[in-house]
Amino acid sequence: MKTIQLHNKTMAYRDEGEGFPLLLGHSYLFNSDMWAPQIEVLSKKYRVIAPDLWGHGNSAELPEQHRTLADLARDYLALMDQLGIKEFAVIGLSAGGMWGTELAAMVPDRVKALVLMDTFVGLEPEVTHKKYFAMLDVIEQAGAIPQSILQQIVPIFFSQKPAQNLIDELTQSLVTIPAEVLCNSIIPLGRMIFGREDRTHLLERLDIPVLVITGEQDMPRPPLEGYLMAEILRCDYVVIQDAGHISTLEQPHKVNQELVVFLQQVL
Repeated sequence: MKTIQLHNKTMAYRDEGEGFPLLLGHSYLFNSDMWAPQIEVLSKKYRVIAPDLWGHGNSAELPEQHRTLADLARDYLALMDQLGIKEFAVIGLSAGGMWGTELAAMVPDRVKALVLMDTFVGLEPEVTHKKYFAMLDVIEQAGAIPQSILQQIVPIFFSQKPAQNLIDELTQSLVTIPAEVLCNSIIPLGRMIFGREDRTHLLERLDIPVLVITGEQDMPRPPLEGYLMAEILRCDYVVIQDAGHISTLEQPHKVNQELVVFLQQVL
């Protein structure tokens, strides 16, 4: 892992390979390790930069002034600026796709291609908005993730028949999050993500190659949402069979195939 300083805080990132730069954005409650199978393949031809979200992995806590996903996008643009990278592609999963869309709309002359995976930039549906905010309230009051909430959170990231190691690894990472990180990063980030504004109008402004990918069994971001975004973008839409929300880990070979083909066509 490498680091830079932003807002007087340390942002950690992986930087592997050489070639046209790819900026990878991971899911909420995961870190850049989520991309390990993709980095292994893509770094053979591209320079792959995968930062850890604030309060995740090896990055410091969320800067206090941050309120929106656009704030995150500006941070990753600052990362690319510090690395001296002018043009790049963005591959974002879940929250990474949300800020990735913000970034592509922010600097359309610099983002040359975009992959939106297991994500949705429209409003969070009312049912899940209430559910997730209630969970965050309970976690905030407890100063930890109670077992009852843990049992609700972990399964929604994966398919109906996930590998046990994926369940175990996520569970272990969640129960070991320090109380101050939960309070200062995880909870405010969750409210930022699930309380986001409708940003589907940004898709209409994009004039770059885009690919939308969704896991067939993605519960938080069901395939219909991916289909709706692809319709607005008039781009290709791929459904990854036997994958849930974290398709990069459940079906890495299938995801890698789709990414390699798309990137070869557009870069």
